Parts: sequence; structure tokens; C-alpha cells
Amino acid sequence: MAHPKKPSRQQVYTLVVQIGRKDGDGLPKKATGAGLVVFASGIDEAEAVRETVAVLKQADTAPLDVTGYGTLEERLAEGHDIDAEEKSLMQRALDENAVIIAQMEPFYGTHPAADAD
Repeated sequence: MAHPKKPSRQQVYTLVVQIGRKDGDGLPKKATGAGLVVFASGIDEAEAVRETVAVLKQADTAPLDVTGYGTLEERLAEGHDIDAEEKSLMQRALDENAVIIAQMEPFYGTHPAADAD
């Protein structure tokens, strides 16, 4: 017996995650870590962050830091330019209640955060 679907309170949050090195992480050999742009669904940003960190750990990566940039509406209100591809990935994250890595940029050198600029 199917239950009627309740309206979802899920929203999609844009997160930037810095990851360090870990055996089996799939990063290029000489990379010291990477920066990821992630679209993650959650009832609030804290849940989106927890889900993202859990998924990244399951994928044998070492999340070090997460910065939240808010929902699509919040980003648009701040004047962010968001293209159709990004909006499509955000919608997919919402539809699938998923964590989607939209971009990955390996870091090289001794201070990954310094390379992130």
C-alpha cells in the first residue's frame, strides 16, 4: 500500500570541501589534496554538511574543511551567476536526495588552502 508522498522540506546547498590525501582517494599522484564544489540536499545546511562528509569518507577521501554557500535562492540573492548546468545538478541533488560533486580541483604544493585562491 503506497503512502501519499509528503512535500519535501529538503533544499540543496552549495558546499566547498577541501580534502587531504588518503590511500585510495583517486587524486593525482603529486596532488596534496583537492577542492570540491558539491551540491547536497538536506533539511538544513548542517544536515547537508553531515551527509557530504559521510559520503566523502565512504569514498575513501579525507574531508578537512567544509564551507557553505547556501541554497540556490540565497546564492541568487547574493548576486551569484549560476548557469543552467549548475541549476540542473542542483535539481538532480534534490530529486535524488543526493550529494553531487560538481567540480574537483586538485591542489599541488605544501599548503592546499593557499592554492585555493
